[in-house]
Amino acid sequence: MFAIRRPHTASVIGIPCSDNEAIWSFIQGLLLGQLFVILTLGCFIKFFIFGDSPDSTSKSIYAKPPAPQKYSRSQSHLRKKRSSVLRDPPSQSTETILSKTYYDVRSHQPESLDWFNVLIAQTLAQFREDARTDDAILKSLDNLLNAPQKPDFLDSIRVTEVSLGEDFPIFSNCRISPSDDEPGKLQARMDVDLSDLITLGVETKLLLNWPKPLVAVLPVALAVSIVRFSGTLSISFIPSPENLAGSTTLAFSFLDDYRLEIAVSSLVGSRSRLQDVPKIAQLVEGRLHSWIDERCVEPKFQQIVLPSLWPRKRTTREQSRPGEGADDVDLSGGIADGQRRRP
Repeated sequence: MFAIRRPHTASVIGIPCSDNEAIWSFIQGLLLGQLFVILTLGCFIKFFIFGDSPDSTSKSIYAKPPAPQKYSRSQSHLRKKRSSVLRDPPSQSTETILSKTYYDVRSHQPESLDWFNVLIAQTLAQFREDARTDDAILKSLDNLLNAPQKPDFLDSIRVTEVSLGEDFPIFSNCRISPSDDEPGKLQARMDVDLSDLITLGVETKLLLNWPKPLVAVLPVALAVSIVRFSGTLSISFIPSPENLAGSTTLAFSFLDDYRLEIAVSSLVGSRSRLQDVPKIAQLVEGRLHSWIDERCVEPKFQQIVLPSLWPRKRTTREQSRPGEGADDVDLSGGIADGQRRRP
């Protein structure tokens, strides 16, 4: 009998056996490589993206000691977050500040403050210009003089003259010294001198309401001028006691040896008028001295809360160039119309 031989499958399709094994090995390698990539991506997504947050008790190398128990939980958490990133700066004592700024309070010469005088002069010049433009100072004085606290024996007060002067104060002889009231703080003391003519003139009527209302009416015209003011100004930076955020305030006051020279002119009566009554001048001068002493003469002082000096986008401006319009460019909200029309 004849034996029938079956041809090999690879021979039928025309592919040698060695080539078939190479293709199968390539397929196995491709599948294993794809599986490895999928497993790697799955581990990365699970452990690095959807993994649990690190333990909150862990500390960085710059971590501060635990917050005291008197703070609330939210404040303690906020302090912990800040301390884990920001390095706690060393305490800056008065001696450290003076040494790093190369200022010796014993041998340093007083400064002239010429640059400061120029800045103050520009500020006062702009203030005087604004007062002449919109009469804001006249409205403020009228509201102040005719406030509800006005005595009953005075009729309505009318402002007749306002002069804001034309000269500027001169600051000089500035020196830095440790604060007398707060140890560890520094203060700047400087001499200030103003020789000018700042005048306020008013008219009113004195009402005699006894034994019955409006028994008599006495017209009064008064003009008070500040001729000269000189003294020693003390400036220091102190923490604000009212602000919980711990902002800084500028405190200033005058020493009690200041000098104030005023000129008072008065006119009392309607027909038989009395001019420049000495008693009226003494009363006005005493009231003006009391007003200053009660507000800004040591140990009293005035506080000015300083704004945040950290650069912010909403406070950024750009000065307009000549020929591009008067409006400034607001970088926080866009560009002004004059800038948009620029070719």
